[in-house]
Amino acid sequence: MSQIIKPLTSSGPIPPIIPTEFDTQDGNAVPDNNILLVYAYDTSENNDNGIETKGGIAGGDPPGTGATNEVDIYLTNRLTGTVTTVGATTSPIVTFTPSVIGTYAIECRIAAYNTTGSLGAGYSVFGTARFDGVNSNLCGTPDKIVNEEGAMSAANVTMTVSGANILINGLGYQLLGVDQSINWSAVGLYTFVGV
Repeated sequence: MSQIIKPLTSSGPIPPIIPTEFDTQDGNAVPDNNILLVYAYDTSENNDNGIETKGGIAGGDPPGTGATNEVDIYLTNRLTGTVTTVGATTSPIVTFTPSVIGTYAIECRIAAYNTTGSLGAGYSVFGTARFDGVNSNLCGTPDKIVNEEGAMSAANVTMTVSGANILINGLGYQLLGVDQSINWSAVGLYTFVGV
């Protein structure tokens, strides 16, 4: 068995076998005892690419709470939430508060499960809101795709605004005087443009 030795053509130390730093879009992570933590999150933070990496103390959820040996991968422009309605009540599943003046086009998928009647429903909502720095304003009427099972046709989903907030709401119902308990879950994304 033979060994081949190739000398460096430049001066300096031999490059490390294990990386000593991981550079991200926002901060750098440095392994600790050769350990690098990699986590994934979602965030409502705006990024045209829909994904962003953060390293070191810039990472973490919420951002800025990471360890120096941590790399975090964020799916951006995401809106998520859950709520339970009991009876004919309206409750926000997602509350999104814009912070930058401009237009927000929102697509949101909502799943609903009626724990009282063992029924399901699914919705897809597309709507647009303009934030003027103080209030959000709907741009036209949101479009909706509705898939409801049986009596779940009495339930509904809406997109509304209240002050600066943009809301995706679940609307519950009663059936023959009995409050229906409905679990709602929503995942959405938005596209933003401003000045």
